[in-house]
This record gives sequence, C-alpha cells and structure tokens, in this order.
Amino acid sequence: MARSKTSKKWMDEHVNDPYVKKAQVDGYRSRASYKLLEINEKDKLFRPGSVVMDLGSAPGGWSQVVAPIVGDSGRLIASDILPMDSIIGVDFIQGDFTEEAVYEQILQALGDNKVDVVISDMAPNQSGVKTTDQYASMHLVELALDMSRNVLKPGGCFCAKVFQGVGYEEYVKDVRSSFDKVLVRKPAASRPRSREVYLVAKGFKG
Repeated sequence: MARSKTSKKWMDEHVNDPYVKKAQVDGYRSRASYKLLEINEKDKLFRPGSVVMDLGSAPGGWSQVVAPIVGDSGRLIASDILPMDSIIGVDFIQGDFTEEAVYEQILQALGDNKVDVVISDMAPNQSGVKTTDQYASMHLVELALDMSRNVLKPGGCFCAKVFQGVGYEEYVKDVRSSFDKVLVRKPAASRPRSREVYLVAKGFKG
C-alpha cells in the first residue's frame, strides 16, 4: 500500500532527525530521552535516592534517563498499557493505571513510600481528528495529575507532556492549584511545529 504524503514526510523527518540519530548512537530507546535530560538539567526534578513514577513509560526512553540518576538508593516505578523491555532498576507494571487492579499493583509496588516525582510523557493514539485527539490527550494528563495528587509527598514534583489547544489553559490553572510553582518548558528535542510543551510543577501542596 502506498504511503500517504503525510506519513512519508513524517518518516523522512524522523529518519533525518538529529535526535533520532543521537538516540541510536547513545543507546536510548527514544528521542524523548533528550527532552527529559534537558528538563532535569534545568529543573532538578530527581537526584540520587529519589522515588520516581513514570506514567506511559514505553518504550522506556524516560526510564532510561531516570534509573541511573536515582541509583540503588532510589526507586523507579514505571507503567504503561504497552509492553516495555526490562531496564535495570525499574519496576515495570503493564496495564491501564486507571483500572483498579493495575492501580492497586502500583500502590503495592510503592509500599509505604510516597513519591518524590511523577513524570508523564503519555500521548493518545492519534486519530487524525484534531479536536478528538486534543480531548483524548487532555484526558490522559488529567489522569496523570490525579495520580500525582494521590502518590506525591508534600513538596514533590510533577512533569507532564501537554498539547496546547482546547482545555490547556484550564489544565494549567488546575495544576497551579496543587503546586507552588508551575513552569512551561519546550525542550530543544521537541519539534518546533509540535503543539507539545512540558509542564513542570514543583512544591506539591499535599
């Protein structure tokens, strides 16, 4: 079947993307690793000993960044509907975290610990219908925010990918209500034409 012009354009852009090439050389599973590396360099979200939760973790690009930094004294619990190849130092739970059974599994993995940082690079499967995709993406980040409110320790951080569009301003306002400081980041590895930005929220009010 012939590829559409759009998918051919995306494929060409993807293959020639400097961050895709860099990820292959550096051994990262995704170009998204560089987004989190840049954010963490600026905002110091996690450090050795941090307890981190990675939502929507597959294929593992963000977990690959976090695990070596938090080290043996820290913890990383990752979750995704899709399977993810194992990474040393990562407790991976496959399933939809909005389902009670999966949610319970995540809480069991945490034990009595509260979380220092919740990170989310989740995005819905694209339907091609802008409005539908925007609502679906906003629904996912709302769920990620709910999770962070349930598991974060006071003073904790939240970092999530958000697409600008319908519901974005209201969402930022909602995040501000639970955190002392909210920043908007557009990392260099994020394609300029993409509407994605990363909200970095610090100082969870608990």
